[in-house]
Parts: sequence; structure tokens; C-alpha cells
Amino acid sequence: MKFHMISGGPKPVAPFSHAVETDGFVFVTGQMPDTPQAPGVLPDGIEAQTRAVMENLKVVLAGLDLGLEHVVMTRIYLTRFKEDYASMNETYRSFFAPDRLPARTCVGVTGLAYDALIEIDLVCRRP
Repeated sequence: MKFHMISGGPKPVAPFSHAVETDGFVFVTGQMPDTPQAPGVLPDGIEAQTRAVMENLKVVLAGLDLGLEHVVMTRIYLTRFKEDYASMNETYRSFFAPDRLPARTCVGVTGLAYDALIEIDLVCRRP
């Protein structure tokens, strides 16, 4: 196994690696909607937070020489599921080609770090 911390990547909110790689699979830790430059500072609203999370995931993937085209599975966690599900889906969908949508789970949760509205983690396959 390889444990990855990405230089310039999002600041971890707990003791974890940005990603762990084994047998060609890369498991990317769930990311928050803050930025590496301003840890803990979140944009307003689910659309902006979804974009911020996806941009953080792209930073981690780029540090591993991967991209969103390598994602096979996403897990999405929402604190306001009923209120934010539709808007999150519109924003999330814009990051993937229409014919290359990863498998996905989306669940409502009672809370996330920094009181974020969303967190997303990934499973990727290295080519």
C-alpha cells in the first residue's frame, strides 16, 4: 500500500492521508468545501460548496497523476439532504462526461467537519 499526502492539497481536518493506493485502486479521503489557502472557511450554499469539494478532489487526483475520468465510485454526504439534493446533483453532474458517470452513493448525515453541507470521497482505478 502507498499512503499519499499531496503537497499543496487541502489541509486534513483529522489524522488521515489524502489517498491510499493498493492493487491499482486509489481511495481518496472525503474532502471538505474549504480551500488549501483558507482551511475551515466555507463558501455559502450547496452549489458553491459542491464545486469547492470537487475542486479539492481534483487537486488530490492531480497530485496522483489521475483525473476525474479515473473515478469509478463516489460517496456523497449531505447534511440537508431534502433541501440540497437536486441542486447538488446539477453541480456534481457538470464535473463528469454524460456517458462516464461513476457509480455513486448519496446519504444524509447529521453533521460534517466545519459544519459543511457536503463531503465527497472517491474510489479510483489507476490505468
